[in-house]
Amino acid sequence: MRPAFEVADVLKRHWPLVLNDKRFNLWQIRTLGAIMRCRSADLGGHKDICCNCGNSRISYNSCRNRHCPKCQGKNRENWIENRENDLIPVPYFHVVFTLPDILNHLALFNPEAVYNSLFDAAWNTIKVFANDPKHLGAKTGMIAVLHTWGQNLSLHPHLHCIVPGGGLSAAGFWKYARNNGKYLFPVKAMSMVFRAKYAAALRMKFPDIDKNFMDSLFDQHWVVYAKRPFGNPHQIIEYLGRYTHKIAISNHRILNIDQHCVTFSYKDYRKGAKKLEMTLPVNEFIRRFALHILPKAFVRIRHYGILSSSTKHLTIPHIKQLLVYLESPFEKSFTTDIFNPKYCPNCKTDSMITVEIFHKRGPPDVLNSIIKSNHFILS
Repeated sequence: MRPAFEVADVLKRHWPLVLNDKRFNLWQIRTLGAIMRCRSADLGGHKDICCNCGNSRISYNSCRNRHCPKCQGKNRENWIENRENDLIPVPYFHVVFTLPDILNHLALFNPEAVYNSLFDAAWNTIKVFANDPKHLGAKTGMIAVLHTWGQNLSLHPHLHCIVPGGGLSAAGFWKYARNNGKYLFPVKAMSMVFRAKYAAALRMKFPDIDKNFMDSLFDQHWVVYAKRPFGNPHQIIEYLGRYTHKIAISNHRILNIDQHCVTFSYKDYRKGAKKLEMTLPVNEFIRRFALHILPKAFVRIRHYGILSSSTKHLTIPHIKQLLVYLESPFEKSFTTDIFNPKYCPNCKTDSMITVEIFHKRGPPDVLNSIIKSNHFILS
């Protein structure tokens, strides 16, 4: 069901606020502008006609921006399908690395350095425990996805990762983690190592950083969460797929927009994920949303170790062979509301074809459209 309100609606009604707000950089303004124009005549579109019943439809182009609430469904589906060949039949763990809020100001000043340090520290932490014979003694891998937001759109940088419950030994054999791969690494010890690794990464990127500030990082409570997801490997990819193409807020969470405020729903996890409502002034809502626009060309989904793009074409087939992996497709257990451009809502068949493309001037004249539609059907 189409949401009653959208982030694009907020931007359209209050675009002068965005242009006049000096807190937004040019990249953020460009991104917000793309979201505002998504699936509108401003981006052009095309006309489809059903070759079965003659039904016609005007479709506007998407902005394809990774921060747009309307453009992530198809990307998520494609990502899940592309990960099918990366699946190995071993236990996987969902691991979350979270930065303390003392780093938020630094993230606003230099988000690229702060977020890159988060990726580096998380992977180095996993490697420390994986390489240690007391814990595993093997080379493992990781897929990590960056999120920067909390439910109320506040700045809350953290990584969602999946890590296989084992790795390749130096001799090239698969070695399971403890308890036949059902236990990864101790999270309290991981938290301390993660904190030290992050501090080291931050010093590399900010050589002149204040010593007192760095010392204060060790007074903070750093959180690492690890839980083994249930189900088969395909379900694990779907599980991570929930996070890969999420954005700060979906359109369905926006409950109301008026001249001055935006009201949206959120979950308060400190109160048992209780669903609540929050109302923010328009300029504050847009500011919080813009906090989560990543720097240009920043990579927010990264692969490491035996799952990295440079080595997985060698390591994954080898692991599958070691585990006597039977090449058979996994049964898909999820549904999707992805729009099917060939589906005709009138005759319920996949028979729509594109007969005309238009650009920023908007859709063709109605009379001409009717004439062309009739001509197409008769021919």
